[in-house]
Amino acid sequence: MISSPVLPSRDDPAAAAASEWVGGRAGMHAVPGKHWWTPVRIALAVGCVVLALGVITNKPCHDMSWETREDRTVWTSLCYTDVPFLYAERGLADGDLVYRDSALEYPVLTGAVMQASAYAAQAVQSAVDADPADRVVAEGVRFYEITAVLMGVAALVVIVATSRTVPRRPWDALLVAASPVLLISATINWDLLAVAATSVAILAWTRERPGWAGVLIGIGAAVKLYPILLLGVVFLVVLREPERLAAFRRFVVTVVAAAVMWAAVNVPVALWAWDGWTYFFTFNSDRGAEFGSVWYALELLAPDLLHNDIDRMVVGAGLIMLGLVVVLAMMAPEPPRMTQLAFLAVAAFLLINKVWSPQYTLWLVPLAVLARPRWRELLIWQVAEVLYFVSVWFYLAGFFDPSNPMISGDVYAWSILLRVGALVWLCGVVCRDIIRPEHDPVRRVSDPASCSHRHGTYARDDGRARTAGRPTSA
Repeated sequence: MISSPVLPSRDDPAAAAASEWVGGRAGMHAVPGKHWWTPVRIALAVGCVVLALGVITNKPCHDMSWETREDRTVWTSLCYTDVPFLYAERGLADGDLVYRDSALEYPVLTGAVMQASAYAAQAVQSAVDADPADRVVAEGVRFYEITAVLMGVAALVVIVATSRTVPRRPWDALLVAASPVLLISATINWDLLAVAATSVAILAWTRERPGWAGVLIGIGAAVKLYPILLLGVVFLVVLREPERLAAFRRFVVTVVAAAVMWAAVNVPVALWAWDGWTYFFTFNSDRGAEFGSVWYALELLAPDLLHNDIDRMVVGAGLIMLGLVVVLAMMAPEPPRMTQLAFLAVAAFLLINKVWSPQYTLWLVPLAVLARPRWRELLIWQVAEVLYFVSVWFYLAGFFDPSNPMISGDVYAWSILLRVGALVWLCGVVCRDIIRPEHDPVRRVSDPASCSHRHGTYARDDGRARTAGRPTSA
């Protein structure tokens, strides 16, 4: 078994080319991890810098206290975040209990974090300045600051989990830490909490801890609904396992643990405030095509095309996407890796969803890194995301001030389609890796020209290999 970690400058062509600027590729006798600056610590340091830069870029809005969305500075400075506005708009500033006293369009653990952060923001503001000129605005800024810290911690958890999911590839965590999407989207909303739960759930499954994987999936689904997709992914992985019966037992444990965990945090809220608890489901089922979705782009470019029948088209497109992922998983020459299927499943969900907010792309970042750890492909995809990020804020500047638009609806629609095209292209690359495993960087055991399937083995997400269902040396 080759236990030494994969070095990006010797494994990734883009990283190798970039390394020429800092002295060239790592030598044949380089032994990383012998000093304090291990790959994961370097990735964590880079992540801290990126997260700090993200907060700094929000300074124009922070200085203006996010007083109103009608202030064009919020949009033109590219520093919008939902957090301080929702503090006032969801009754937190007035002492309301979410779900019971005010409707909230988020699952219960997100609501719990918001409620706790609101109490903390009020305490901090009282300690700093007990009598501000505008209490709600001042507490909203503290609410954002506390949320930014929480999202930073969640991002660091994602980085650590990514570095450990494939032990031979700890440097892949740097792709998450240095992500442009992390820089621009970390504090827009509370999505990183779900991303952290999902990343650790994947790590737990690859370490054969199905119970913990289920618990974390249940927690993630109680923050944002998308982690529930992992259960379907795990089922497809189980169907391709050589020892299917044992794998199915692990799957059942995962499903039961996820259901119990989800119920444990949801049932009490449902019994306590049924209308508030169900609002998340009714809100999402009743909404139409919204910002970022392909459906919204089509409404802008061809208003008569959809005929207000979006729900049926979403369901149809979703079934087609699901069918394609299932066929790919079952027909692939080698069992696909869990993270490849997870990336495709979440990407399909976003592609057909009725809304695709900028921060939703955070869901994909660690999955994309684990599915296709290549700097060039990930950078191309994320450049399209950055262009969309600029476009949506400029479009919203005109949306709130129609007399002075910054970009037209058509330009915004094309930025959506560019974003969609970039993601579809990256999905195509991952599908190619599944169909032709020799192209998959994670499956390469000894050198870039070799692939484990040629030797009768297949690589797992944790970097180990199996033959006939038994752990072996790679």
